[in-house]
Amino acid sequence: MDFRTQIELPVGLPPITHAGQILMMGSCFVQNVGNFLKDAKFQLDLNPFGILYNPSSLSAVLIEILKRKVYKKGDLFFHNDLWHSPMHHGLFSGPTLESTLQNINIRLLQAHQAMQKLDWLMLTFGTAYVYEQKETGKVVSNCHKLPENKFNRRLLSVEEIVEDYTALITEMSALNPDLKWLFTVSPIRHIRDGMHANQLSKSTLLLAIDRLQQLFPERVFYFPSYEIILDELRDYRFYADDMLHPSPLAIRYLWERFSETFFSPETKQVIIAVQDIRRDLAHKPFHPESEAYQRFLGQIVLKIERLIGKYPYLDFQKETELCHMRLNP
Repeated sequence: MDFRTQIELPVGLPPITHAGQILMMGSCFVQNVGNFLKDAKFQLDLNPFGILYNPSSLSAVLIEILKRKVYKKGDLFFHNDLWHSPMHHGLFSGPTLESTLQNINIRLLQAHQAMQKLDWLMLTFGTAYVYEQKETGKVVSNCHKLPENKFNRRLLSVEEIVEDYTALITEMSALNPDLKWLFTVSPIRHIRDGMHANQLSKSTLLLAIDRLQQLFPERVFYFPSYEIILDELRDYRFYADDMLHPSPLAIRYLWERFSETFFSPETKQVIIAVQDIRRDLAHKPFHPESEAYQRFLGQIVLKIERLIGKYPYLDFQKETELCHMRLNP
């Protein structure tokens, strides 16, 4: 007897390896999977604008990264004792204009430099609803608690999203012919929209992505994170206390399904080796000055050197420095 509906994973997708460069952007779901990838030592730039939810904002900031926009005072506004960017998450807001601009422009430059050699661009859409500034008509990424009467809220159409991303994919493909796009839809329900409106929003996103797959079958791919959480893990024990966000167990399961889809046996072995090193470094000895613990640290350094010797693009600088610091207190 089988007591669950298992989602069929896509097959024949290009593999994701540690040698490839990845840019991940979108909702908090992409943050969760991105953290797993970072911990596993993939070469990853994660959410350089912070968490973003709607397709229109994501395409707008991708163009800003591509063109290497430099933010200036006129791009920000002051509200509730902080400087904010309407295109950035609140994590980028700051008490001074100078520090806020510096943080924004440093991350934007890093993303621009990474974009030149990207192998994968992974985007997670959270909602098809957008907020447009009444004064400018521009879609914002974050309202930063400004009064609602300053914005118009509306649902993007499938055609708008497809037209927007058709132009973007075409432009970026001309600059980077090998770039692959992976789209996902966040399984987190936006109950503020209402359950029916949330379903309309998610359906809009799914239809738009499907259309893009048809237009760019060799470039655009889809991973069914939305379906896995809602259909495969159809039980409230897989949700956090708010009954909306996936629990740590659900996120871990999603990571396993992602691994099944995209990682070769060799890549999985590298991940296991990285996890072994991280676990060894997390070990807290009773006697850190003992000869046995010093030998243990030496073995960790040797593991790192062997792994880097085989995969030179892996970054273990922090771990190596930590080992040497403990070896020479």
